[in-house]
Amino acid sequence: MTAASTTQGARRAESSFVRVARYTGVRLIAVLVTVVVGVYLTILIANMGGYVDEIRMGQIREAVGLMAGANPDLPFMSDEERIAYVEQLVAIEVERLGMDRPFLLRSFTYLANALTLNFGRAEQLISDSGSRLVRLIIIERLPSTLYLFATGQLLLFGSAILLALYLSQRYGSWLDRLVVALAPTSAAPGWFYGIFLILIFAGILRLLPFGGMVDTPPPADRLQYALSLLKHLILPISAILMGALWQTTYFWRTFFLIYSREDYVEMARAKGLPPHLVERRYILRPTLPAIVTSFALQLISMWMGAIVLETVFRWPGIGQLFFRAIGSYDTPVLLGIVVTYAYLLAVTVLVLEIVYAILDPRVRIEGRKAEA
Repeated sequence: MTAASTTQGARRAESSFVRVARYTGVRLIAVLVTVVVGVYLTILIANMGGYVDEIRMGQIREAVGLMAGANPDLPFMSDEERIAYVEQLVAIEVERLGMDRPFLLRSFTYLANALTLNFGRAEQLISDSGSRLVRLIIIERLPSTLYLFATGQLLLFGSAILLALYLSQRYGSWLDRLVVALAPTSAAPGWFYGIFLILIFAGILRLLPFGGMVDTPPPADRLQYALSLLKHLILPISAILMGALWQTTYFWRTFFLIYSREDYVEMARAKGLPPHLVERRYILRPTLPAIVTSFALQLISMWMGAIVLETVFRWPGIGQLFFRAIGSYDTPVLLGIVVTYAYLLAVTVLVLEIVYAILDPRVRIEGRKAEA
């Protein structure tokens, strides 16, 4: 290899890196703008025209009433003095929380805090370590959610794509007809099947635990802890697969069927290429952009189902935390979780954009219009 060709290859690699960096930067800015707008709209909607402020004022008065009741001098005060004393404590607490300012001004403060993950202190909930900081409460629960859904989605993607590719080459077989018949069952969400899985395998057969992440108390040995975690993952991941596998396989099998009838695929078969090479190189590769797009959209919708699924299986993630925060009217925790979901969805979209550009050669990295 000559020095000129080496230099040319280095320049080409550097140019590709710059284009990828520019493309990623543009997409990142677009996603951040979307997140900012979405978070601010969430803050406006969460206030519900002042209703949330009324709830917080009621909570402040309740807390102040309990604090004032502990004052030994309160029974010796007149009614007017009691009322003035309580109102003074309420005014101090309202000023401390910034509730004395107009909501429009507070909304921008809420936006800045949300974007910097400064969600303040929870009003009712506490973390496992005893902290009321919303950020710590969410950070404690987020790994559990990511572990459950990352495992479930990877298994769903791998099993669906392999099964769909297998069925596309065996159109009309009994297995193909079975998958087509089972596709409508995926209309029910995963938590719906989770209830029946718990009833059968935990309640009747007693083979698997009812819920939770590990046994109680947690095993001290790492191997035993990992085995306990895997045992508790079986039912929720099975529920995720039952709620999406057949429909996903049916959709992707249709994509593969369309591409498997192309002329270049028939030409590859006529040349005598092995079937697995034809499937991987001439069917799977050109179909991957559409597959990844549909899977990302499905993944976004499944993130929303995490709340109910984690509640059904008592999985200690942010979905179950969200349900508890709703029941306790803990507004800071609710907003913190909503913003966390917004970031998760933004990351999902950003990764989709980059992967799509890598997979589809028709998408120009520098962000110009795609060429046919």
